[in-house]
Amino acid sequence: MAKKAKKQQSGGTPATVALAAAGTVFTVHSYEHDPSSPSYGEEAAEALGVPPDRVFKTLVADVDGELVVAVVPVAGSLDLKALASAVGGKRAAMADPAAAERTTGYVRGGISPLGQRKRLRTVLDASAGTHPTICVSAGRRGLEVELSPQDLTALTNAVVAPVGRT
Repeated sequence: MAKKAKKQQSGGTPATVALAAAGTVFTVHSYEHDPSSPSYGEEAAEALGVPPDRVFKTLVADVDGELVVAVVPVAGSLDLKALASAVGGKRAAMADPAAAERTTGYVRGGISPLGQRKRLRTVLDASAGTHPTICVSAGRRGLEVELSPQDLTALTNAVVAPVGRT
C-alpha cells in the first residue's frame, strides 16, 4: 500500500539549508519511512507517486582511493566502470558505508548530494536531463527534495555522464 506523501516548506537538514541559501527553487516531500523497506529509493518513489526514473539515489564509491558521489535513478544501478571513467579514474568500488556516513555527515539511506560535511566530487547520471525535475534525498530517510537537474548540477559542480544502468 502506498504511503501518503506530504509537501513541506522546509526540512531543516544541511541539504535544505544549502538549497535555501543558494536561492534555489525546490520542493521538500516527506513520507513515513518504513525501516523494513528493502529499497530506500523505491520506497520514496512509491510514497511520492513519482516514477522511479525521476527519483535518484545518492551512492558513495571509492575511485582510486577517493570518495566520489554518484547520483543515479533508483530504477537502475550504478555502473562502477563508467563512474571511474567519468572522474578520470581506473577502478571504482562501493565505499565502506561507515566511511560514507562519516564523510558526508548523513546516514545510509539518507545521504544527500547536497550539504555534505565534506563536499565530494559528484557525478549525475545523464538521464536526469530528460526530466524537468528530479527527486534526491534531502538528508534523512523519509525526506526528499525535488529540484531541476540543472540546479543540482550547478550546486554540486557535478559531472554529467551516463553512469546508471537499467
